[in-house]
Amino acid sequence: MTHPNINFGISSDADEECMAVLRPSGVEANLPLLATAIGHKLRRAQLLVFQDFHETFAALKLRPTEFAVLALIASNPGQKQTDIAEQLSIKRANFVALMDCLENRGLAERRKGDIDRRSHSLHLTEKGNLFVTKMTELWKQHEARIVKRLGGEENRDHLISLLDLLLGRDCETG
Repeated sequence: MTHPNINFGISSDADEECMAVLRPSGVEANLPLLATAIGHKLRRAQLLVFQDFHETFAALKLRPTEFAVLALIASNPGQKQTDIAEQLSIKRANFVALMDCLENRGLAERRKGDIDRRSHSLHLTEKGNLFVTKMTELWKQHEARIVKRLGGEENRDHLISLLDLLLGRDCETG
């Protein structure tokens, strides 16, 4: 059965444009290749690293954001709550809830500032210091697995430099 040639008032140029969109070669030529899509690769790598992180820290019931907060408090006790939230790009309300959780677990505490009583400095508790020691040991194991997967420390350093470049950070100051 043949179909009659019906003209719906569309020019042949418009017909050609519509058909070009439907042709696999036209579509394929415009599709991004996931194998070279930076965002796709970064997300897949993040998922892999986070999967290992979750498996590593499951016994401690520690999430990546809590890890980062505890690491920042441990490395520089007394930082203002707002400063740590800013370093991690966490909204104030979300950071308050996060600190509530860490305080409820007995790992960290807020102390009112001596000069400005509205600001809070953050400190680890004694339990928090012991927790961070265990956390650090587990982190070293986690990091070693990821570095091994990357093919060694030189490749890790190169990846960190490229990520810093992407983030617009000075590679020396981080």
